[in-house]
Amino acid sequence: MKSGFDPQRALDFARSELFERTFKEGMALVEETAGYLDGPGRASSKRLSRAAALAYAGESMRLTTRLMQVASWLLVQRAVRDGEIQMAEAASEKYRLISREPQPVTNFAGADELPETLKTLIIRGSAIYERVRRLDESMYEGGPADPVNAVSDQLAKLNAAFGR
Repeated sequence: MKSGFDPQRALDFARSELFERTFKEGMALVEETAGYLDGPGRASSKRLSRAAALAYAGESMRLTTRLMQVASWLLVQRAVRDGEIQMAEAASEKYRLISREPQPVTNFAGADELPETLKTLIIRGSAIYERVRRLDESMYEGGPADPVNAVSDQLAKLNAAFGR
């Protein structure tokens, strides 16, 4: 944590309408993704070429991991809001998204053949992950969120990965 950490700022966020919207959006995306991967996505993956099926497995694991990190972070913030854990604990490295190194975009062979629904979920998952990562950084390091447009940056990386 930087010395600029303001526990009240973090608590105010956890009690805000923005947090509620972010929480609902994040959890809904987790459910939507799980429903897709367990249902239509599973059926779609069986029709893919070997290379695309491997890309599907890699991308779906990466997406699931990121969404679970987002869900965990959101649940910690809700626990802070509800008085179930202390702010100091929530600010510890084990609950921070910022402590994780950004993963390089890997161009899986066959990624251009992935179902459009999965590609859309990947883009949406990357966007919410980046938004929550910036919130984490802003709340627990006391600085402003990164001024770079992270969504555009992630979209550009995904478009490059999928050859668009």
